[in-house]
Amino acid sequence: MKIAVLGAGAMGCLYGGALAEAGHEVWLIDVWKQHVDTINKNGLKIEGVSGERIIKDIKATTKPEDVGKADLVIVFVKATLTGEAVKGSVTLIGDNTTFLTLQNGLGNIEKISEVAGRERVIAGVTAHGSTMLGPGHIRHAGQGDTSIGELDGEITERVKTLSGMFNEAGFHTYVVDNVIGMVWSKLMANIGINALTALTGLQNGQLLEFRETEELLELAVKEAAEVAEKKGIKLQCEDPVEYTKKVCKLTAANRSSMLQDVTNKRTTEIEVINGAIVREGENLGVPTPINKTLTNLISVIQKSYN
Repeated sequence: MKIAVLGAGAMGCLYGGALAEAGHEVWLIDVWKQHVDTINKNGLKIEGVSGERIIKDIKATTKPEDVGKADLVIVFVKATLTGEAVKGSVTLIGDNTTFLTLQNGLGNIEKISEVAGRERVIAGVTAHGSTMLGPGHIRHAGQGDTSIGELDGEITERVKTLSGMFNEAGFHTYVVDNVIGMVWSKLMANIGINALTALTGLQNGQLLEFRETEELLELAVKEAAEVAEKKGIKLQCEDPVEYTKKVCKLTAANRSSMLQDVTNKRTTEIEVINGAIVREGENLGVPTPINKTLTNLISVIQKSYN
């Protein structure tokens, strides 16, 4: 299968690299020219929980038009850039192109659908963690399940095909009939982990080592769960707080994407994670003071970058 990975950050490289190893034609698309050039010259270096290796049979480019038509486009750009990135990649779309979003936050499905059409979009979540170490070099920091599904809950041949393909590439993948609930469930973990790690500099697992951060995690997730309930979202996790703590433990050594962003003075996804809960809460009449505080603090950090 010809696969284009839109956004070759740590997670895009992890999935793209493994799929290339499994024999697929994979193109990594990213704006970071040094990263792209390094991959094309030296291959993609992966280390961490899945072993150390250099993947040579993979292509990278800064120009989507270099790829041609893709069978599958996996969207891994930051959620704040989704709309712009997909609009700039319409040359990837052929008659049977499918888009898969495994991104964090809310709004990605809608932004992709506006450009490509909702019928092309499959959504999913993953519990894998990955860290960018440098151009062409990532660390696979944590493993977990991947779940994908059609937006309407139907179990189709294309989603079963993708699940099988991901399993063959080493990602333990399930097909689910409530992928929207899965996206919101993953959001719970992002709500509890990302902003707190970015503010404290702690690894995911360390949040549970301090009563103060554990309490804030619990309060932020409870607010988000109340918003989901009011909105009529059926979460896939029975206890969102315990689910978030489980994710902390499974990815204990991981430095969250938001912590990596703040460390490198990049724009974070705060507005589509905690900020999205604040906006949804306002619309539904659900108070979200903890998420408002976390959103404001991260926003101030972003504004203070030199």
